[in-house]
Amino acid sequence: MRLTHFGHSCVLVELGGATVLFDPGSFSHGFEGITGLDAILITHQHPDHVDVNRLPALLEANPGAALYSDPQTAAQLGGSWTGVHAGDTFNVRDVLVTGAGGRHAVIHPDLPVIDNTAFLLGSADRPAQLMHPGDSLFVPEQPVDVLAVPAVAPWMKISETVDYLRAVAPRVAVPIHQGIINDPGTRIYYGRLTEMAPDGTEFRVLPAEDATEVA
Repeated sequence: MRLTHFGHSCVLVELGGATVLFDPGSFSHGFEGITGLDAILITHQHPDHVDVNRLPALLEANPGAALYSDPQTAAQLGGSWTGVHAGDTFNVRDVLVTGAGGRHAVIHPDLPVIDNTAFLLGSADRPAQLMHPGDSLFVPEQPVDVLAVPAVAPWMKISETVDYLRAVAPRVAVPIHQGIINDPGTRIYYGRLTEMAPDGTEFRVLPAEDATEVA
């Protein structure tokens, strides 16, 4: 598996011959020139996960990409977007994709809770080789190889991040959703997650816009 982090929650995944881009949002940079995508997956409608101003150019550059998102975002974007509910499965080339979760984490009780589809990529025998939870703390039943873990969020305390990482207990955890704080601030969160990760979990920070092999 090869991963490229384009900042915040935007991650390019190359797995099993498929190339999949997650959450090209407003806090992410460098994804604009990508071509050859097999699929674009969007977890939810917030602009830091889908930049509607830059999305048309990305779609134009990738006319063959299959387009999937949570149901609400699919309805808003229209066109060829397909809404994915929890439990839905489909294939991108030879990669099995499973929708999971379904709801965004609660930001505040006064704010409506929107759709959020977590996505698992893998195969029939290893369906969660990678999981991108979007803005949720969804814990799947399947063992997770690589977890894109939200490191910082207005809906989450660092203690909740640690507990989530321990609950999923992936083989490798790569931090995402760090775009809301400055670079020095990430050291606090990354340091705690490194120190408090469960036994058997490697916490690995991906270099910006540089493809990394995650075995």
